[in-house]
Amino acid sequence: MTKVYDYAVSVQPLSLEEGGGYIARVPDLPGCVSDGETPEEAFSNAQDAIASWIEAAQELGRTIPVATRPKLIQNS
Repeated sequence: MTKVYDYAVSVQPLSLEEGGGYIARVPDLPGCVSDGETPEEAFSNAQDAIASWIEAAQELGRTIPVATRPKLIQNS
């Protein structure tokens, strides 16, 4: 089971021109983005992206931003 982080995840649909499915962005972590076929899959994939983002930041000695927004933002 994927760990759920306290960071807000913005999930939005992608147009057919963009390939369809959903994109998930983590506003508190610059460049932390994922996608999925469903909103739930995009959210789950974003949790994996958050883990990778944090791991990379730690390896580089960078500060990990504190979660500043509600846990889930889902836009249509």
